[in-house]
Amino acid sequence: MNGPIRYHPGVFSRTELPDGPRVISARLPGARSVSVAAYVLAGSRLEAPHEAGVAHFMEHLTFKGTTRYPTSRAISEAVEGVGGSANAATDRESTVYWARVPLREAARAMDVLGELVVRPKLDDADIDQERTVIVEEIRSYLDDPAEYCQMLIQTALFGEGPLGREICGDEAGIRSLPASAIREFWSTTYRPSNTVVAIAGDLSHDDAVGLATAAFGSGNGSIPDAAPAPALPAGPRVLVGRRDTAQAQLAVALPGLRRDDPDAWILAVLNAVLGDGMSSRLFLGVREEKGLAYDVSSGVVEYADAGALEISAGVDPAQLPEAIEAILAELVRLVHDEVPADELAKAKAYLSGGMELRMDDTRHLASWLGGQEALHDRVYTLDEALAAVAEVSSADVRELAARLIHDDGLRMAVVAPGRHLRGLERHLRLPA
Repeated sequence: MNGPIRYHPGVFSRTELPDGPRVISARLPGARSVSVAAYVLAGSRLEAPHEAGVAHFMEHLTFKGTTRYPTSRAISEAVEGVGGSANAATDRESTVYWARVPLREAARAMDVLGELVVRPKLDDADIDQERTVIVEEIRSYLDDPAEYCQMLIQTALFGEGPLGREICGDEAGIRSLPASAIREFWSTTYRPSNTVVAIAGDLSHDDAVGLATAAFGSGNGSIPDAAPAPALPAGPRVLVGRRDTAQAQLAVALPGLRRDDPDAWILAVLNAVLGDGMSSRLFLGVREEKGLAYDVSSGVVEYADAGALEISAGVDPAQLPEAIEAILAELVRLVHDEVPADELAKAKAYLSGGMELRMDDTRHLASWLGGQEALHDRVYTLDEALAAVAEVSSADVRELAARLIHDDGLRMAVVAPGRHLRGLERHLRLPA
């Protein structure tokens, strides 16, 4: 029978099926849609260097056909034919498959995801055809200056290992990746017991468990451990890409916090103050006051044992030095001065309000539950998350900024015409 159920009244319920997936659900009475997210605990971090890109390749192949839906058309029509949508994404520590459909089609959504994860065909012909598709995807990233800059900053901070290399792999590696390596990755990691299934909609937890049991079945396996993160920063201080573009792409990064660090909520508030949204310091200072960028923002990257704080901007190549210095000046402000009470309150309201609004959407709610159950030490209810944000003080933000923001930790990536790339490293110094 099913494992024990943990009930969180009005919020979520959780069941761990014997040799099967963990099922977590939240009921939204009156919701007309239902969303299912299946998190497979298999990402690019598990790859050896000679199989780089295999996790992403595997995600692509599942959509080529399964036992019940033998073609990519059959898969798409199964969901889109009832007005729904489905997709997947590969990250470094998981691969997520999701579907959103009308409530009456909940069984269909669960069935499709179970097929994609547990019963893909993995035919040789599909593998060979998909190599070309993935190569074109890689080329599209290299041709996109913003994407290319993101690839470079990951390597600059996390080094050449699994956390720093491109999730898709590179063209040569994808062309030579053996079909046997792809099938081995699937048979080792795509196990029901290595999967978290999250459901959000007007559906009881018992019904959700029943649907997940029928779709995913059971099956255990030995999941390899990922290598620990390197000491950060692990790559060159500056990496550049030469592209004949009218706009330069700039990224600055610092080592951050691991995913479940006790200060993770403080970092979330710090990031909101710094560069999340049009009321943030970076947007108001670098764009609105100085006119140095059209897009400028910051974000947090979190892994099980490492993390980063990253800033991205698109600027005039001739103004790269000024943009770098303006960004670093905003970082130093966080160290030198406590965030004023009114500004802190606005940043916390922005962060909290965004979480509240997203919880009305079944897809976001399924992602919230599934992502926490799969990757975090605990699942926060919305009220618990709001309380954690409310507790953050200006002193907390300044103390964390002082711990994280140092010259030695700075890394930078720039994609711009070659003549604008010379001498940029000397500007990567925090002002006194």
